Amino acid sequence: MSDLPKLSLVILAAGKGTRMKSDKAKVLHQTFYSPMLNHVLTAVNPLQADLTIAIIGHQRDEVERCLAGFDVISCIQQEQLGTGHAVLCAEPILKDKVGTVMILCGDTPLIQSETLLHMYQKHLSHDGSVTIMTAILDDPVNYGRIISDEAGKVLSIVEEKDATPEQKKICEINAGIYCVDADFLFTTLKKVDKDNSQGEIYLTDIVSISVGMNYSVAKYVTSHPQDVLGVNSRVELAEAHKELQMRRNRQLMLAGITMLDPATTSVAPEVKIGQDVLLYPGVHITGHSDVDKNCILENGVIVKDCLLGKDVYVGAYSYLDGCTIKAGSTIAPHTLLFNINKDDNL
Repeated sequence: MSDLPKLSLVILAAGKGTRMKSDKAKVLHQTFYSPMLNHVLTAVNPLQADLTIAIIGHQRDEVERCLAGFDVISCIQQEQLGTGHAVLCAEPILKDKVGTVMILCGDTPLIQSETLLHMYQKHLSHDGSVTIMTAILDDPVNYGRIISDEAGKVLSIVEEKDATPEQKKICEINAGIYCVDADFLFTTLKKVDKDNSQGEIYLTDIVSISVGMNYSVAKYVTSHPQDVLGVNSRVELAEAHKELQMRRNRQLMLAGITMLDPATTSVAPEVKIGQDVLLYPGVHITGHSDVDKNCILENGVIVKDCLLGKDVYVGAYSYLDGCTIKAGSTIAPHTLLFNINKDDNL
Protein backbone atom coordinates (compact mmCIF):
# COMPACT_ATOMS: atom_id res chain seq x y z
CA MET A 1 0.00 0.00 0.00
CA SER A 2 2.94 2.35 0.48
CA ASP A 3 3.09 3.14 -3.25
CA LEU A 4 -0.59 4.18 -3.36
CA PRO A 5 -1.92 7.70 -2.72
CA LYS A 6 -2.89 8.74 0.79
CA LEU A 7 -5.90 7.02 2.30
CA SER A 8 -8.03 7.98 5.30
CA LEU A 9 -10.70 5.74 6.81
CA VAL A 10 -13.95 6.75 8.49
CA ILE A 11 -15.81 3.98 10.33
CA LEU A 12 -19.38 4.72 11.36
CA ALA A 13 -19.97 3.30 14.84
CA ALA A 14 -22.31 5.74 16.60
CA GLY A 15 -25.69 4.03 16.34
CA LYS A 16 -27.70 2.15 18.92
CA GLY A 17 -29.25 -0.42 16.60
CA THR A 18 -32.90 -0.59 17.65
CA ARG A 19 -33.53 -3.89 15.85
CA MET A 20 -30.99 -5.59 18.13
CA LYS A 21 -33.50 -5.09 21.00
CA SER A 22 -30.68 -4.19 23.35
CA ASP A 23 -29.38 -1.35 25.50
CA LYS A 24 -25.90 -2.09 24.17
CA ALA A 25 -24.46 -0.16 21.22
CA LYS A 26 -24.81 -2.27 18.09
CA VAL A 27 -21.12 -2.42 17.22
CA LEU A 28 -20.31 -3.83 20.69
CA HIS A 29 -22.32 -7.00 20.16
CA GLN A 30 -19.95 -9.94 19.95
CA THR A 31 -19.70 -12.35 17.06
CA PHE A 32 -17.02 -15.03 16.91
CA TYR A 33 -15.29 -13.91 20.13
CA SER A 34 -14.98 -10.17 19.34
CA PRO A 35 -17.24 -7.12 19.07
CA MET A 36 -18.42 -6.45 15.52
CA LEU A 37 -16.40 -3.26 15.40
CA ASN A 38 -13.16 -5.14 16.14
CA HIS A 39 -13.70 -7.40 13.13
CA VAL A 40 -14.01 -4.31 10.92
CA LEU A 41 -10.89 -2.72 12.43
CA THR A 42 -8.97 -5.95 11.83
CA ALA A 43 -10.15 -6.04 8.20
CA VAL A 44 -9.01 -2.47 7.45
CA ASN A 45 -5.61 -2.86 9.09
CA PRO A 46 -3.86 -4.28 5.97
CA LEU A 47 -4.89 -1.17 4.01
CA GLN A 48 -2.26 0.74 6.04
CA ALA A 49 -4.29 3.94 6.01
CA ASP A 50 -2.63 7.18 7.02
CA LEU A 51 -5.51 7.91 9.39
CA THR A 52 -8.43 5.94 10.79
CA ILE A 53 -11.37 7.66 12.48
CA ALA A 54 -14.22 5.94 14.32
CA ILE A 55 -17.41 8.00 14.63
CA ILE A 56 -18.89 7.12 18.00
CA GLY A 57 -21.99 8.25 19.88
CA HIS A 58 -24.22 5.77 21.69
CA GLN A 59 -22.35 4.34 24.72
CA ARG A 60 -19.27 6.15 23.52
CA ASP A 61 -17.17 5.33 26.60
CA GLU A 62 -17.71 1.61 26.09
CA VAL A 63 -17.03 1.90 22.35
CA GLU A 64 -13.80 3.82 23.04
CA ARG A 65 -12.64 0.99 25.28
CA CYS A 66 -13.34 -1.35 22.38
CA LEU A 67 -10.96 0.73 20.23
CA ALA A 68 -8.03 0.15 22.60
CA GLY A 69 -5.23 -1.67 20.83
CA PHE A 70 -6.09 -0.19 17.44
CA ASP A 71 -4.54 2.91 15.87
CA VAL A 72 -7.81 4.82 15.72
CA ILE A 73 -8.94 8.36 16.52
CA SER A 74 -12.44 8.59 17.97
CA CYS A 75 -14.78 11.37 16.91
CA ILE A 76 -18.03 12.01 18.78
CA GLN A 77 -21.37 12.42 17.03
CA GLN A 78 -23.39 14.10 19.78
CA GLU A 79 -26.74 13.55 18.02
CA GLN A 80 -27.40 10.73 15.58
CA LEU A 81 -28.72 12.77 12.64
CA GLY A 82 -27.82 10.39 9.84
CA THR A 83 -24.82 8.86 8.14
CA GLY A 84 -23.97 12.06 6.28
CA HIS A 85 -24.02 14.01 9.54
CA ALA A 86 -21.74 11.37 11.09
CA VAL A 87 -19.11 11.90 8.38
CA LEU A 88 -19.43 15.67 8.72
CA CYS A 89 -18.40 15.29 12.35
CA ALA A 90 -14.98 14.15 11.11
CA GLU A 91 -14.40 17.30 9.04
CA PRO A 92 -12.22 19.06 11.66
CA ILE A 93 -9.88 16.05 11.61
CA LEU A 94 -9.93 15.50 7.84
CA LYS A 95 -10.10 19.08 6.55
CA ASP A 96 -6.41 19.22 5.59
CA LYS A 97 -6.20 15.67 4.26
CA VAL A 98 -5.67 14.83 0.60
CA GLY A 99 -6.16 11.60 -1.31
CA THR A 100 -9.11 9.29 -0.69
CA VAL A 101 -11.50 8.91 2.22
CA MET A 102 -12.97 5.40 2.51
CA ILE A 103 -16.17 5.29 4.54
CA LEU A 104 -17.58 2.06 5.94
CA CYS A 105 -19.81 0.84 8.74
CA GLY A 106 -18.82 -0.77 12.02
CA ASP A 107 -21.64 -3.34 11.82
CA THR A 108 -20.22 -5.33 8.87
CA PRO A 109 -18.05 -7.94 10.63
CA LEU A 110 -17.79 -10.14 7.52
CA ILE A 111 -15.98 -7.55 5.40
CA GLN A 112 -12.59 -8.75 4.13
CA SER A 113 -9.39 -6.83 3.50
CA GLU A 114 -9.12 -8.02 -0.11
CA THR A 115 -12.56 -6.67 -0.96
CA LEU A 116 -11.69 -3.24 0.42
CA LEU A 117 -8.34 -3.14 -1.36
CA HIS A 118 -9.91 -4.09 -4.71
CA MET A 119 -12.50 -1.35 -4.30
CA TYR A 120 -9.83 1.21 -3.45
CA GLN A 121 -7.85 0.26 -6.53
CA LYS A 122 -11.01 0.57 -8.63
CA HIS A 123 -11.51 4.07 -7.27
CA LEU A 124 -7.96 5.08 -8.12
CA SER A 125 -8.37 3.83 -11.69
CA HIS A 126 -11.61 5.82 -12.13
CA ASP A 127 -11.52 9.46 -13.19
CA GLY A 128 -14.47 10.41 -10.97
CA SER A 129 -14.57 11.57 -7.37
CA VAL A 130 -16.88 8.91 -5.91
CA THR A 131 -16.89 5.12 -5.99
CA ILE A 132 -19.56 3.05 -4.23
CA MET A 133 -19.59 -0.64 -3.42
CA THR A 134 -22.68 -2.55 -4.49
CA ALA A 135 -23.88 -6.14 -4.30
CA ILE A 136 -26.59 -8.20 -5.95
CA LEU A 137 -28.93 -9.86 -3.44
CA ASP A 138 -31.79 -12.28 -3.97
CA ASP A 139 -33.52 -10.65 -1.01
CA PRO A 140 -32.62 -6.93 -0.88
CA VAL A 141 -35.07 -6.01 1.90
CA ASN A 142 -33.79 -3.31 4.29
CA TYR A 143 -31.03 -2.16 1.95
CA GLY A 144 -30.76 1.00 -0.13
CA ARG A 145 -31.24 0.35 -3.86
CA ILE A 146 -28.92 1.44 -6.66
CA ILE A 147 -30.78 3.47 -9.26
CA SER A 148 -29.10 3.30 -12.67
CA ASP A 149 -29.95 4.39 -16.21
CA GLU A 150 -30.39 2.02 -19.16
CA ALA A 151 -26.63 2.04 -19.78
CA GLY A 152 -25.93 0.98 -16.19
CA LYS A 153 -24.65 4.39 -15.11
CA VAL A 154 -25.31 5.10 -11.44
CA LEU A 155 -27.82 7.89 -10.87
CA SER A 156 -28.62 7.70 -7.15
CA ILE A 157 -29.14 5.54 -4.09
CA VAL A 158 -32.64 5.31 -2.61
CA GLU A 159 -33.10 4.11 0.96
CA GLU A 160 -35.75 1.43 1.36
CA LYS A 161 -37.94 3.68 3.53
CA ASP A 162 -38.04 6.22 0.69
CA ALA A 163 -38.23 3.74 -2.22
CA THR A 164 -41.26 3.27 -4.44
CA PRO A 165 -42.72 -0.24 -4.89
CA GLU A 166 -41.00 -0.42 -8.29
CA GLN A 167 -37.63 0.62 -6.85
CA LYS A 168 -37.93 -2.02 -4.12
CA LYS A 169 -37.81 -4.69 -6.84
CA ILE A 170 -34.22 -3.70 -7.66
CA CYS A 171 -31.77 -6.34 -6.41
CA GLU A 172 -28.58 -4.26 -6.62
CA ILE A 173 -28.03 -2.80 -3.17
CA ASN A 174 -25.80 -0.22 -1.57
CA ALA A 175 -23.12 -1.99 0.48
CA GLY A 176 -22.52 1.15 2.53
CA ILE A 177 -18.84 1.47 1.58
CA TYR A 178 -17.62 4.53 -0.29
CA CYS A 179 -14.38 5.93 -1.63
CA VAL A 180 -14.53 9.71 -2.05
CA ASP A 181 -11.82 12.18 -2.97
CA ALA A 182 -11.01 14.06 0.23
CA ASP A 183 -11.26 17.52 -1.31
CA PHE A 184 -14.70 16.66 -2.75
CA LEU A 185 -16.30 14.93 0.23
CA PHE A 186 -17.27 17.75 2.57
CA THR A 187 -18.14 20.21 -0.18
CA THR A 188 -20.67 17.69 -1.45
CA LEU A 189 -21.97 16.64 1.97
CA LYS A 190 -22.84 20.23 2.84
CA LYS A 191 -25.26 20.26 -0.10
CA VAL A 192 -27.28 17.35 1.29
CA ASP A 193 -30.68 18.26 2.71
CA LYS A 194 -32.99 16.39 5.10
CA ASP A 195 -35.86 15.90 2.64
CA ASN A 196 -36.49 12.24 3.45
CA SER A 197 -38.70 10.08 5.67
CA GLN A 198 -36.19 10.15 8.52
CA GLY A 199 -35.37 13.84 8.41
CA GLU A 200 -31.67 12.91 8.40
CA ILE A 201 -28.58 13.80 6.38
CA TYR A 202 -28.07 10.74 4.20
CA LEU A 203 -24.54 9.97 3.07
CA THR A 204 -26.09 8.23 0.07
CA ASP A 205 -27.24 11.59 -1.32
CA ILE A 206 -23.67 12.49 -2.34
CA VAL A 207 -24.24 10.15 -5.29
CA SER A 208 -27.17 12.04 -6.82
CA ILE A 209 -25.49 15.38 -6.05
CA SER A 210 -22.32 14.22 -7.80
CA VAL A 211 -24.33 13.12 -10.83
CA GLY A 212 -26.13 16.48 -10.82
CA MET A 213 -22.72 18.18 -10.94
CA ASN A 214 -21.86 16.05 -14.01
CA TYR A 215 -19.40 13.88 -12.12
CA SER A 216 -19.54 10.19 -12.95
CA VAL A 217 -19.96 7.80 -10.04
CA ALA A 218 -18.10 4.50 -10.31
CA LYS A 219 -19.28 1.33 -8.67
CA TYR A 220 -17.43 -1.72 -7.46
CA VAL A 221 -19.76 -4.73 -7.55
CA THR A 222 -18.45 -7.21 -5.02
CA SER A 223 -18.51 -10.86 -6.03
CA HIS A 224 -18.90 -11.80 -2.36
CA PRO A 225 -22.19 -10.18 -1.31
CA GLN A 226 -22.27 -11.93 2.05
CA ASP A 227 -19.15 -10.00 3.09
CA VAL A 228 -20.97 -6.66 3.08
CA LEU A 229 -24.15 -7.68 4.87
CA GLY A 230 -24.80 -5.51 7.89
CA VAL A 231 -25.84 -7.01 11.22
CA ASN A 232 -29.09 -5.48 12.44
CA SER A 233 -30.64 -8.28 14.50
CA ARG A 234 -29.70 -11.19 16.73
CA VAL A 235 -30.52 -13.53 13.85
CA GLU A 236 -28.00 -11.79 11.59
CA LEU A 237 -25.49 -11.76 14.45
CA ALA A 238 -25.71 -15.56 14.65
CA GLU A 239 -25.36 -15.84 10.88
CA ALA A 240 -22.21 -13.70 10.99
CA HIS A 241 -20.79 -15.88 13.77
CA LYS A 242 -21.41 -19.01 11.73
CA GLU A 243 -19.67 -17.56 8.67
CA LEU A 244 -16.64 -16.35 10.65
CA GLN A 245 -16.40 -19.71 12.38
CA MET A 246 -16.43 -21.55 9.06
CA ARG A 247 -13.78 -19.23 7.58
CA ARG A 248 -11.53 -19.98 10.55
CA ASN A 249 -12.19 -23.72 10.36
CA ARG A 250 -11.54 -23.80 6.63
CA GLN A 251 -8.22 -22.08 7.21
CA LEU A 252 -7.25 -24.55 9.94
CA MET A 253 -8.23 -27.63 7.94
CA LEU A 254 -6.15 -26.42 5.00
CA ALA A 255 -3.23 -26.07 7.45
CA GLY A 256 -3.44 -29.73 8.47
CA ILE A 257 -6.01 -29.96 11.28
CA THR A 258 -8.78 -32.58 11.11
CA MET A 259 -12.31 -31.64 12.16
CA LEU A 260 -14.92 -34.35 12.08
CA ASP A 261 -17.76 -31.81 12.17
CA PRO A 262 -16.62 -28.25 11.36
CA ALA A 263 -20.14 -26.88 11.84
CA THR A 264 -19.99 -27.67 15.58
CA THR A 265 -16.28 -26.96 16.12
CA SER A 266 -15.11 -23.55 17.26
CA VAL A 267 -11.48 -22.39 17.50
CA ALA A 268 -10.98 -18.77 18.54
CA PRO A 269 -8.74 -16.54 16.36
CA GLU A 270 -5.99 -16.24 19.00
CA VAL A 271 -5.62 -19.99 19.46
CA LYS A 272 -2.48 -21.70 18.15
CA ILE A 273 -2.95 -25.24 16.96
CA GLY A 274 -0.46 -27.71 15.48
CA GLN A 275 -0.62 -30.10 12.56
CA ASP A 276 -2.39 -33.44 12.76
CA VAL A 277 -4.59 -32.39 15.66
CA LEU A 278 -7.89 -34.26 15.58
CA LEU A 279 -11.01 -32.46 16.80
CA TYR A 280 -14.21 -34.42 17.36
CA PRO A 281 -17.67 -32.79 17.06
CA GLY A 282 -18.56 -30.08 19.56
CA VAL A 283 -15.01 -29.08 20.52
CA HIS A 284 -14.49 -25.43 21.58
CA ILE A 285 -10.99 -24.00 22.04
CA THR A 286 -10.87 -20.40 23.23
CA GLY A 287 -8.71 -17.68 24.74
CA HIS A 288 -4.96 -17.88 24.23
CA SER A 289 -4.77 -21.67 24.14
CA ASP A 290 -1.92 -23.49 22.40
CA VAL A 291 -2.56 -27.05 21.23
CA ASP A 292 0.55 -28.85 19.99
CA LYS A 293 0.83 -31.50 17.27
CA ASN A 294 -1.00 -34.83 17.24
CA CYS A 295 -3.43 -34.00 20.05
CA ILE A 296 -6.86 -35.60 20.04
CA LEU A 297 -9.85 -33.88 21.60
CA GLU A 298 -12.97 -36.01 21.82
CA ASN A 299 -16.62 -34.94 21.62
CA GLY A 300 -17.67 -31.84 23.52
CA VAL A 301 -14.26 -30.93 24.95
CA ILE A 302 -13.91 -27.30 26.04
CA VAL A 303 -10.43 -25.80 26.36
CA LYS A 304 -9.84 -22.23 27.59
CA ASP A 305 -6.44 -20.55 28.00
CA CYS A 306 -4.59 -23.87 28.14
CA LEU A 307 -1.26 -25.20 26.91
CA LEU A 308 -1.45 -28.76 25.56
CA GLY A 309 1.81 -30.51 24.71
CA LYS A 310 2.24 -32.97 21.84
CA ASP A 311 0.20 -36.18 21.71
CA VAL A 312 -2.25 -35.18 24.45
CA TYR A 313 -5.51 -37.14 24.46
CA VAL A 314 -8.51 -35.42 26.05
CA GLY A 315 -11.55 -37.57 26.74
CA ALA A 316 -15.07 -36.57 25.83
CA TYR A 317 -16.86 -33.69 27.60
CA SER A 318 -13.84 -32.58 29.61
CA TYR A 319 -13.48 -28.92 30.63
CA LEU A 320 -9.97 -27.47 30.91
CA ASP A 321 -9.40 -23.87 32.04
CA GLY A 322 -5.97 -22.31 32.55
CA CYS A 323 -4.16 -25.66 32.52
CA THR A 324 -0.81 -26.86 31.23
CA ILE A 325 -0.95 -30.49 30.09
CA LYS A 326 2.33 -32.38 29.60
CA ALA A 327 3.11 -34.02 26.25
CA GLY A 328 1.73 -37.54 25.98
CA SER A 329 -0.85 -37.09 28.78
CA THR A 330 -4.28 -38.71 28.71
CA ILE A 331 -7.22 -36.87 30.28
CA ALA A 332 -10.16 -39.05 31.25
CA PRO A 333 -13.65 -38.23 29.93
CA HIS A 334 -15.72 -35.71 31.95
CA THR A 335 -12.61 -34.31 33.64
CA LEU A 336 -12.78 -30.78 35.12
CA LEU A 337 -9.46 -28.97 35.54
CA PHE A 338 -9.19 -25.33 36.59
CA ASN A 339 -6.16 -23.05 36.83
CA ILE A 340 -3.57 -25.74 37.36
CA ASN A 341 -0.10 -24.24 37.87
CA LYS A 342 2.13 -24.71 34.82
CA ASP A 343 4.72 -26.50 36.94
CA ASP A 344 2.30 -29.14 38.13
CA ASN A 345 2.57 -32.61 36.59
CA LEU A 346 -0.55 -34.33 35.40
